[in-house]
Amino acid sequence: MIKKKNKNSYKEVYALGQYISMSANKARRVIDQIRGRSYEEALMILELMPYRGCYPIFKLVYSAAANASHNKGFKETNLVISKAEVNQGNTVKKLKPRARGRSYPLKRSTCHITIVLEDITVYQQYKDYLMYLKKPGCSNENTNLTCYDTYSSGGLWDKK
Repeated sequence: MIKKKNKNSYKEVYALGQYISMSANKARRVIDQIRGRSYEEALMILELMPYRGCYPIFKLVYSAAANASHNKGFKETNLVISKAEVNQGNTVKKLKPRARGRSYPLKRSTCHITIVLEDITVYQQYKDYLMYLKKPGCSNENTNLTCYDTYSSGGLWDKK
């Protein structure tokens, strides 16, 4: 089997935590809060959140930043969590002894967590390059690379 080379490998680093003894849904509750945020902001959020799943995710984010600074030479202030995903792992099945020689099954769920950090200086250089190429006399001063249409994507809604 041939693995595809990632196009963004020059600006992305990742850390992978496997078989973490936590439910995937409980880990997703924490991961959804830090996805898309800067590295420093994510660490502050993870330190202050009251959930048990914050500590292993904190260690993974910290590890991914250490990979970025050591392997690629990125600065930690320029890192953003571009991708964070949680997949369900194996379920460890155990038996707990009960009264009168009976047993009670226990299912301990595990999950695999992937944290991808991206260096945003590449985007800043690209934006500067676009401003350099911009023709003089153009009425639009701001160059937006992305535009989100909330109406075609289902709109904004709040579940209460």
